[in-house]
Amino acid sequence: MIRALAAETLGTALLVATVIGSAQMAATLTPDHGLLLLANATATGAMLFVLITILAPVSGAHFNPLVSVLVVLHGDLPSRSLAPYVLAQTIGALAGLLLAHAMFALPLLQTATHLRGGLSQDLAEVVATFGLILTVLGGGNARANVAALVASYITAAYWFTSSTCFANPVMLLARALTDTPSGIAPSATPGFLLAEITGAALAATLGLWLFRKT
Repeated sequence: MIRALAAETLGTALLVATVIGSAQMAATLTPDHGLLLLANATATGAMLFVLITILAPVSGAHFNPLVSVLVVLHGDLPSRSLAPYVLAQTIGALAGLLLAHAMFALPLLQTATHLRGGLSQDLAEVVATFGLILTVLGGGNARANVAALVASYITAAYWFTSSTCFANPVMLLARALTDTPSGIAPSATPGFLLAEITGAALAATLGLWLFRKT
């Protein structure tokens, strides 16, 4: 369990640092919002592939409380492990946030001012999270390379969802605490969180039926 929690903390920290750091780096190099999104999506997808590949044998490489809940419901993680996993992911997200700020010589403590939200972006978060959870379920059912599937899905969802695919409550927390281009104003986080939970619940309901063993 200690190794698993360390892997979840480390993986979440590096993922958050990648999301925030790559957006900040792109913003310093180009004023083009399209190139910024491309850089952010590519870096995030690449890091996800690496982290899931190397850490899945240790902890399952969830890096996301919604994925951990799904794994518990699926019977592959004891329910008593859920709270420690979520705590490790939360600590990792905050550590990754501080690391990104430190690497770019930014104030460590910030509050996002980037306005997001509204019905269209909340809907996009439902779709983004739905797709992520369905990808995890479907990839496991097909015994496919889940690292490649999740990395590919997140890279695509950065582009086809108007919310740019948060799909992760601890990522949402970290991005509310950074005023870099990846940030989200705290006032928008309740809508995004509800959307993520809704998307995950819909995907779990459909996926557990669609991919059930017969």
